[in-house]
Amino acid sequence: MTSIAFIILLAIGLPIGFVLIGSTFVFMFAEGNWRLLNSLPQVMFSSLEIFDLLAIPLFILLGEILNAGGLTRRLISAAQSWLSRLPNALAYVCLTANLMLASIMGSATAQIAVMSRVMVPSMEADGYSRSFSAALTASAGLLGPVIPPSMIFIIYGVVAQVSIARMFLGGILPGLLLFVLICAWIAYRSPQRAKAAGEAVSALARPSRLAATRDALAILTIPAVIVGGIAWGIFTPTESAAVAIGIAIIISLCYREIKLAEVPKILSRCANNTALVLFLIAAAKVFGWVLTFNMVPQNIARLIQGMTTDPTIFMLLVFVLLILVGALLDGIAALIILVPILLPIAVGTYGVDPIQFGIVASITLTLGLLTPPVGAGLYVAAAVGNVKLGELIREIVPFIVLTMIVILAVIFVPWLTTALR
Repeated sequence: MTSIAFIILLAIGLPIGFVLIGSTFVFMFAEGNWRLLNSLPQVMFSSLEIFDLLAIPLFILLGEILNAGGLTRRLISAAQSWLSRLPNALAYVCLTANLMLASIMGSATAQIAVMSRVMVPSMEADGYSRSFSAALTASAGLLGPVIPPSMIFIIYGVVAQVSIARMFLGGILPGLLLFVLICAWIAYRSPQRAKAAGEAVSALARPSRLAATRDALAILTIPAVIVGGIAWGIFTPTESAAVAIGIAIIISLCYREIKLAEVPKILSRCANNTALVLFLIAAAKVFGWVLTFNMVPQNIARLIQGMTTDPTIFMLLVFVLLILVGALLDGIAALIILVPILLPIAVGTYGVDPIQFGIVASITLTLGLLTPPVGAGLYVAAAVGNVKLGELIREIVPFIVLTMIVILAVIFVPWLTTALR
């Protein structure tokens, strides 16, 4: 009954948080156990009463400050000044700017929206097809949840009770590997352009290389402080976010692009986005609690343990499961529901490193941003880039395959997630 209600509520287009809460009420109605209703407020509150979750609104606020202060545009200009003479220069500019932005923002959907608005028209003016431009921008947005700081890493660390700092460090090499593979695909794909490489054809203004480099170095002190402070034990992830906000405000004030009248709007957007994420966390926690009460984790554990005793095959099974779940369910909600079920099996029965498991789970579920029917990142890229969804899906398939290769590399080579710890 609960699963049927979940599918129906999801099919009619309710936000995923309400789908989870609604399914919970259907379960209580079907079981006739309304005493569980008394515990719901406590379960929801306890899911948010965690200090590390404070990092989420701080990183969201950091992204808002970056956009309002013109720092995102300066990162793009810097990437263009360095790469303008390469063949397919704007494709590499798009990817490199996404890499730099991923090291600061941490939200894939926000990154896809920001970069699609800027890069898709510019790449089209430079001779790229609009569908390829939107697909590249959306796929490069996957770097956001992998390169630290990462919102989904923070949530996994809270749910799994593992070090968020270790998660951040564990995501660096897989993120760089994804960056290299996309670079290789751009070189192989070599889309036909209307104008020759190296000409001043871009719709983006080409800045002075010295000025652009100076601006980029100033802005990249933000991820340096975040990653360096965490790696050396100077800051917790939450403290590093607060320090990064201070640096972003100082840099933005130096450029004089943030106006006082914009501050209430920045804070309002931050509050709205934070509320959405935290409500989703609370709703997923309640739904997971109901699943546990219904013995679902125990049944799944017995099923998987009966299929294999090999840790690698177990991780491959988890990979397939998470791809299917990520295509239907929001990544954060799926993470909160499934990690308490699968992680104890992975660690206790198969000896899988919890950081490796977290990296695999996070990247795999993030792929759901680019796969229908949920595919929030896919729809954002199509809407902002003004591209037909069918054309975008055809262009984005190779990028999904490249991301799967990275996930398989993490499964077969755990060193990728442990080398920098």
